[in-house]
Amino acid sequence: MNRFKLDEAGVEKLNSKKGLMALLNREPYNPQRAIRYVDYEKRLMKLQVELIKLQTWAIENNERIIIIFEGRDAAGKGGAIRRMTERINPRHFRIVALPKPTEEEQTQWYFQRYVNQFPKAGEILFFDRSWYNRAVVEPVNGFCTQEQYKVFMDQVNDFERMITESGIRLVKMYMSISKREQAKRFEDIKNDPLKQWKMTPVDEKAQELWDVYTDYKKKMFENTKAGIPFKIIKANRKTSARIAAVQHVLKSIPYDKNLEV
Repeated sequence: MNRFKLDEAGVEKLNSKKGLMALLNREPYNPQRAIRYVDYEKRLMKLQVELIKLQTWAIENNERIIIIFEGRDAAGKGGAIRRMTERINPRHFRIVALPKPTEEEQTQWYFQRYVNQFPKAGEILFFDRSWYNRAVVEPVNGFCTQEQYKVFMDQVNDFERMITESGIRLVKMYMSISKREQAKRFEDIKNDPLKQWKMTPVDEKAQELWDVYTDYKKKMFENTKAGIPFKIIKANRKTSARIAAVQHVLKSIPYDKNLEV
């Protein structure tokens, strides 16, 4: 059996406040996991400094930025957004997670309620799910007709071209997890009184409809090849997924890396 050996650097990490908290937070105690978490926190903090630079650059240059998070239920979209936004200026960003459309919104052009949320100058907008509900969630669950789905797929690339040609920067990510990992996370949510509110009727059917989701997801990816493709983030491990998501945003937007903050 392989045994994990602590070196001097590992001992130092475990003796820190964050290291001790990571070690004692979960049983059975796992020094290797605790050290990984300390390394993750340190790396995340450096990336968050860069996010502050990005936001400062956006404010100073009246940039408008939209960052879309899509993915399976329980894939970690909300957690990734929280890590991106926890250090930046709250007056210059918004998180949008729209509920199901009202009766009035159902009579409007599909994209209209999303356009109504678009960022003003100097603002970053995070969509926790977006207009791509109509590409996957809605057709899978029978919330739209096949004709509405087809119209969306025909229009979405042109819609996004208009967005970017108007000067808005658009970043799109898809958080990808395995069926087994989703089932595990659902079980954790159901057993946690502080998280049970997250489970919805749509979530309850997600495992049963896994293959149908997969088919529509593949069609969505294929369709966006002609427009702005998604960056797929492997999200079975939450910490590495958060790091990858932040890195992708920083890579996608040409902010001034030499800004002092």
